[in-house]
Amino acid sequence: MQHLPARAEVPTELTWDLTTIYPDDKAWQVDFEAVRQQAKEAAALKGTLGKSPEALVAGIKAVLAVFRRFEKVYVYSSLKSDQDTGNAAYQAMNAKAESLAADLASQLAFMDPEILAIPADQLTAWRDTESLKPYGHFIDAITVNRQHVLTTAAESLIASAGDALNASHATFNVLNNSDLQFGFVENEDGETVQLSNGLYGQLIRSTNRKLRKDAFEALLRAYESLKNTFAQTLSGQIKAHNFNALAHHYPDARAAAMASNHIPESVYTTLLDQVNAHLPLLHRYIALRKKILNVDQLHMYDIYTPLTGRPPLSFTLDQAKDEALKALAPLGNDYLDHMREIFNNRYIDVVENKGKRSGAYSGGAYDTNPFILLNWHDAVDELYTLVHETGHSVHSWYTRHHQPYVYGDYPIFVAEIASTTNENLLTDYFLKNTNDPKVRAYILNYYLDGFKGTVFRQAQFADFEHWIHQQDQHGEPLTATSMSSYYADLNARYYGPDVARDPEIAFEWARIPHFYYNYYVYQYATGFAAASTLAAGISGGEPEAVSRYIGYLKSGSSKYAIDTMKAAGVDMTKPDYLEAAFSLFEQRLAELEEILQKG
Repeated sequence: MQHLPARAEVPTELTWDLTTIYPDDKAWQVDFEAVRQQAKEAAALKGTLGKSPEALVAGIKAVLAVFRRFEKVYVYSSLKSDQDTGNAAYQAMNAKAESLAADLASQLAFMDPEILAIPADQLTAWRDTESLKPYGHFIDAITVNRQHVLTTAAESLIASAGDALNASHATFNVLNNSDLQFGFVENEDGETVQLSNGLYGQLIRSTNRKLRKDAFEALLRAYESLKNTFAQTLSGQIKAHNFNALAHHYPDARAAAMASNHIPESVYTTLLDQVNAHLPLLHRYIALRKKILNVDQLHMYDIYTPLTGRPPLSFTLDQAKDEALKALAPLGNDYLDHMREIFNNRYIDVVENKGKRSGAYSGGAYDTNPFILLNWHDAVDELYTLVHETGHSVHSWYTRHHQPYVYGDYPIFVAEIASTTNENLLTDYFLKNTNDPKVRAYILNYYLDGFKGTVFRQAQFADFEHWIHQQDQHGEPLTATSMSSYYADLNARYYGPDVARDPEIAFEWARIPHFYYNYYVYQYATGFAAASTLAAGISGGEPEAVSRYIGYLKSGSSKYAIDTMKAAGVDMTKPDYLEAAFSLFEQRLAELEEILQKG
């Protein structure tokens, strides 16, 4: 039987180099203590921010300096923990960082209320002083939600409860990434191997129906076996979201979550309205899938396998890096140079090992490299993952090198646009550079699957996420039975009559970490649709498309996200960008139907 390697068995060149953050754990501990001391000094400024423009600047700088230093502390412990969630020492280190985060939030919670306590006219006059001008938008972002910020004492109390309010999420992470066992299944080579979330992502796309069926059932039955535990962890997190919204005088958790990013709720409702209006397109694609796979009944484990059989493309990591550079060449040489920096300097943790966090992400802080976590398998979808996460990392590089710390990060709403623009550019690159009907059909199929997974599926998740928040808010218990029943019905509505109601799919909600993130998933769908518009302009050579796009990457949080995207060329307050995305989906679906009919 093939087992995952232990962390110590992974070749060094395939791991990220975290010594660029701290040379060793002792240096981390020194900075950890320094942050605690620095926070005490900043907290001593409590009660002074409203005295003068100079005092306000001093307070803002002191508080931001604490968080800037803490980010390094947190990122190091988080990355160390994620590379092996079974390592007790790094779990403890990360827990200490989480606890410190709650302490800092409590100690420094005075800043927003003190800014809000300054009379509006006086604050407006102060903002025009030379020392405060750099913080103008930062102050606006605080004052725009003036009615939702509590007193200093109340904000401090809620912040100090951060660990308790996030305990359900922390429990889920350990259970999902370390303790939950999926058993053994057969892989493509006929070997009995230990199933993991990473391997599941590979097997569910297998052209061997038995393999993907076995993987599907083994994975979801593991979640079913602990359905009540997962119901408790998810319910606990939803209660925390609703509590925070109620405490801050929002009508519900969605209003609170979207206000934090200054996104109109209409963006959310417009997305769900548009997706539901275009579900016939998804049903048409599902019907094509059933026809081409030539099955009497389509199951959920048939949704991801390529319609054209085994992929005609496969890439090692080095080959994937080369293809990524070619595909993203329209973004210009400066962009490519930053990609090479990431590829060639151990910014990436490549392979799956025992206890490693599943999935992929880009992480880091203002004063660290933009690191990428992968769980690499040689496949075309891994190339898409590489360009996706590289999109995040280059976005981070541009932001951190063109914005001061106060604006040196970007809201989640625009984060997914950078990554999925890269995916769309990769698809355009493939379609422009091949006439081979087999390759073309595969890429079209891959694009349609990506659209299905990023727009339709994430909208389905958004539908479910809003329902569970509303249920809890209305006093309805979130049990494994109620959530599984609703999720099964929702899944059936989204995928349509050609898909069987597999009993296992009812428990899929238990494995989705993003449900713990508080109205996060809708941004994948809106981001993909916006990225489709941006990529079309870049690939089509539209004047200023690249410069506007790079300008968006450099803007960080110096403007509200909606305004950032308007400047980039996409107005996300209107449904146009969604309609354009669905139009492209239909166009490429029609081409795939034509190719497969000829074949």
